[in-house]
Amino acid sequence: MEMSHWRAPLGRARAGLGGPPLLLPSMLMFAVIVASSGLLLMIERGILADMKPLPLHPPSREGAAWRRALPRPGGLSLEAGDPDLQVRQDVRNRTLRAVCGQPGMPRDPWDLPVGQRRTLLRHILVSDRYRFLYCYVPKVACSNWKRLLKVLAGVLDNVDVRLKMDHRNDLVFLADLRPEEIRYRLQHYFKFLFVRDPLERLLSAYRNKFGEIREYQQRYGAEIVRRYRAGAGPSPAGDDVTFPEFLRYLVDEDPERMNEHWMPVYHLCQPCAVHYDFVGSYERLEADANQVLEWVRAPPHVRFPARQAWYRPASAESLHYHLCSAPRALLQDVLPKYILDFSLFAYPLPNVTREACHQ
Repeated sequence: MEMSHWRAPLGRARAGLGGPPLLLPSMLMFAVIVASSGLLLMIERGILADMKPLPLHPPSREGAAWRRALPRPGGLSLEAGDPDLQVRQDVRNRTLRAVCGQPGMPRDPWDLPVGQRRTLLRHILVSDRYRFLYCYVPKVACSNWKRLLKVLAGVLDNVDVRLKMDHRNDLVFLADLRPEEIRYRLQHYFKFLFVRDPLERLLSAYRNKFGEIREYQQRYGAEIVRRYRAGAGPSPAGDDVTFPEFLRYLVDEDPERMNEHWMPVYHLCQPCAVHYDFVGSYERLEADANQVLEWVRAPPHVRFPARQAWYRPASAESLHYHLCSAPRALLQDVLPKYILDFSLFAYPLPNVTREACHQ
């Protein structure tokens, strides 16, 4: 795959700031490939070492017994006989450690440029009552997580209350707190995020925002049509953006300045600067989410909302159709922008060979 189209994100240079330069994308790619290759070799040989978890709560003399009894975040709740899921989580943990351990990678949010840190802190939600931090990723069930946080805070009676979701009010973000308060919570609270196949997430955002949301059609869709469609005219409606046009728009966008619904997870949640205790999967959303609720000692009656009967997520068949309908050269230009999401979170790159697309 040709990687030369991936431009270095703005704001990365740190010359004159006294800190080491951050890794260039090509160096990051090399680190990811080396780490992943080593992991595959270890997995093949059956070397799956236990992960040492971070504590859920600050150390104190009080309550030491029940803390010892808590499940290990690194151990997961994967069913016996499901080695593929265990391997995927192990690959995520080890690849994150290998890549994030490279010289020049950020170790905490204050290693990040101001713009990146601002994005990160605005995406981490805080529960002081249950002592956890959740980095929300749009199009990975974040609305249900926000609803659940409001239930845990006592703002909503239950997760099934049918109200239009307010994504700001009655929620606490790390960005709302003072630096010393942020540092304390990053050190002592349980930290997690949920991820999804990067291209499936992009397709979900495309279908939702350009197929249903007038604000996005006017703000982004009209501009996309003007840029990439011959003879579009000066005032397109923006309600008929094609998937290849959306991909062309992404190719020309700086990942750090993208809208949050298609910004790479790496830039939203900065998994090197924040040491997450658990990375859940959209593919096993309900099981992983309810495991997190057990780990943070949520009340037994509070469970993650079941998927609504009317909801139709992007299917593998739909994703395959859209990818095979897009020019292959265009996909090669888009993929490098999300390569860390694929690599760090153990998602396979799409197979869009002629043979695969004609099956």
